[in-house]
Amino acid sequence: MTAALVTGGNRGLGRAIVEALAASGRPVAFTFKSDKATAQELAARLSAEHAVTVRAFAFDLADRERPDDLIAEVEAEIGPLGALVNNAGIRRESLLALTSDEDWDAVLDQNLSGAFRLARAVLRGFVSRRHGAIVNVSSLSALHGVAGQSAYAATKAGLLAMTRVLAREVGKRNVRVNAVIPGFVATDLTADLSPEQVERLRAGECLAGGVTAASVAAAVAFLLSEGAASITGQTLVVDAGASA
Repeated sequence: MTAALVTGGNRGLGRAIVEALAASGRPVAFTFKSDKATAQELAARLSAEHAVTVRAFAFDLADRERPDDLIAEVEAEIGPLGALVNNAGIRRESLLALTSDEDWDAVLDQNLSGAFRLARAVLRGFVSRRHGAIVNVSSLSALHGVAGQSAYAATKAGLLAMTRVLAREVGKRNVRVNAVIPGFVATDLTADLSPEQVERLRAGECLAGGVTAASVAAAVAFLLSEGAASITGQTLVVDAGASA
């Protein structure tokens, strides 16, 4: 099984994705921006539990020079990559009229441009080997307006458009590109939301249990697997029925 790279894999949804892939027997590399000790501890634990190679790499999505070097370092450590999960991202919320250029640029540069740069970096190997899969993690805010999330929603909608275009560009080389839209998941990224905001985000859910990080991770693992060999350019919504 070829190796996978997951961005932002040291916590929250990214951590659940790393755990799911390692449990499936796939070698995994994941990136972290801070808390090196926790990231290395996670890698060591998963390597021991699943008898598979798991490695942590420091990486900042805003770094425009490092993606090619990161891919080279990862492949030197764990072997040729066959999967990329663009999961990491940031949120800076404010009404559009009050959003600064700095905040707008920071969110777009990390959430959308960062995913673009990593996809470009891995595609050279994917295309030459004629094998690979990319999953971009989007958000329900790409489909439904959420006040205060203009920058964040723009990046997540952009990921969906990039997913469809890229699927057409590389499909003939046996490279698949899909997206996952999680519903509300309680993670570090959403920890600052008020109970009222959480209630609004969950109001349309059909399933009482809501959405867990593990359920989203399972969807990502499926889209990267051979079980999804005929699926590309698609968006899988995992939202407990909120968009039904």
